[in-house]
Parts: sequence; C-alpha cells; structure tokens
Amino acid sequence: MLFRTFNLSVWPMKNKNDLKVMLLQIREDPQVKAEELQSFARYSGLNQEQFFVLNVFDNPSFAPEIIRNYDALFIGGASSASVLQPDKFPFMSSCIDLIHLCIKENIAVFASCFGFQVAVISLGGTIIKDDCDFEMGTPPVTLTKKAQTDPIFSGMPYSFPVVSVHQEKATSLPDNCQLLAYTDSCCHSFRVTGKPFWAFQFHPELDKQTLTKRLRIYQQKYTQDKNHLNDVINSIIETPESNSLVRKFVEYLLVH
Repeated sequence: MLFRTFNLSVWPMKNKNDLKVMLLQIREDPQVKAEELQSFARYSGLNQEQFFVLNVFDNPSFAPEIIRNYDALFIGGASSASVLQPDKFPFMSSCIDLIHLCIKENIAVFASCFGFQVAVISLGGTIIKDDCDFEMGTPPVTLTKKAQTDPIFSGMPYSFPVVSVHQEKATSLPDNCQLLAYTDSCCHSFRVTGKPFWAFQFHPELDKQTLTKRLRIYQQKYTQDKNHLNDVINSIIETPESNSLVRKFVEYLLVH
C-alpha cells in the first residue's frame, strides 16, 4: 500500500504563482536560515513568499498533516544536527512521520543533504559516520541507467559536479528506491519507486558563491585550519547542471 504506483496524469498541477511549498529547515544560524530559503527560491523559480518555513529547532514537535496545506515539501541541510543522534535531536521522529505521510499520500518531496539522510533512515536504510576524508567541495557524481529515463535527471550529462559537504553517508539504499547518482564514496541521489519523492545527498540548491560563504561560517566544523579552508575554496567550481534539478522538479511535478 505504501508504495502504490504514482500516476502523474492525475497529479493536481497549478500555475507556478499559485504554488505553496513547505521548507523543512534544520538550521540555527540566522544567516544560513535566510540564505537557504533564498537558494531554494532562486533555483526553483518560485518567490520566497511562496515558501512556508518550518524550522525544527523552533518547532521540534509537529503533526505531519500540516503538509496537506502545501503542494510540495523541500527539506534542507543541517550542520548542527545528526540523524545518528535521535535522542539529542527529538525532532527526528516528527521528520520521519512527515516523510511517511508524504510517501503514503503522493505529496511531492525534494530532499537535500540532511533531507537525504533522514529519508534513508525513514525508509529503513542505514546512515554511517564519515568524519575522515569526507566529501567537501564540488566533486563529480555519476548517473545510473535509471537516471537516463528519470524525469528529473533525463537530459543531464553522464557526470557533472555537485556541491557536497557531509560527514554522514549512505553506502546502500533502502528497499523500494531507485539509485540515480553516486560517487565512489557513497550514494548521492535516489527516487522512491513509483512516488514523487527525490532525495539528494548533494545540495542542488547551492552554487559556488553560496558554498564559499557557507564554508566560512562552518570552517571549524569542516576544515582543519585556514590553509585547508582556502584550499577547499580554491577548488570549488560552478555547478549549473546540479542547480537545474530544483527547477526541473517544480516544472515536472507541480506546474501545468
């Protein structure tokens, strides 16, 4: 029942300006809160006013049914939370319930970074710690054969750079998921089979300029010293293919 076939022909599409989406935000830093919303709005082609932000640090316990007021769910990243510490971060249970409801009721989901990790946990998969030689910068991902016919990834090159900074990862996917992109280190994107649900370990909503700012804010967490930080920043390149995925999600699923 949970994984019944999703039929796009009956999906209730709208005019783009009429869309209302929820951004599930896992951020504490005020600058990053504002920047994350701006990034999702910029690359989705939507106005910031069309987003309702639910920040889990401000509202750790919420009813999953709240999503029924919106056309889609975006889930952002996190630099001060871990899916491996549910006792420390009590909002995890509400996030998991929200994902289950979205899958059950065919509510469109675009999950980035922390969103990818909580989706893996929600679906019965495994996330492991990766705090040594973890991905940081703009590494290239490789697409699978499934991605060639996927509505979000179709038309993309076989390999392209993405923004990736994470100290936890999935080396395999839960059942009922289709692997779409990967690196040698880990899984990077999947779709829940037959559902309007896409998850990305990388950050499609971030570009070179924003990643540079983000790394400076979190330099103590991710880099060893100033020289290491500068080396990483100097290696960063633009990620236009990755950034296009946010708009493709909106245009394929939500806009007529």
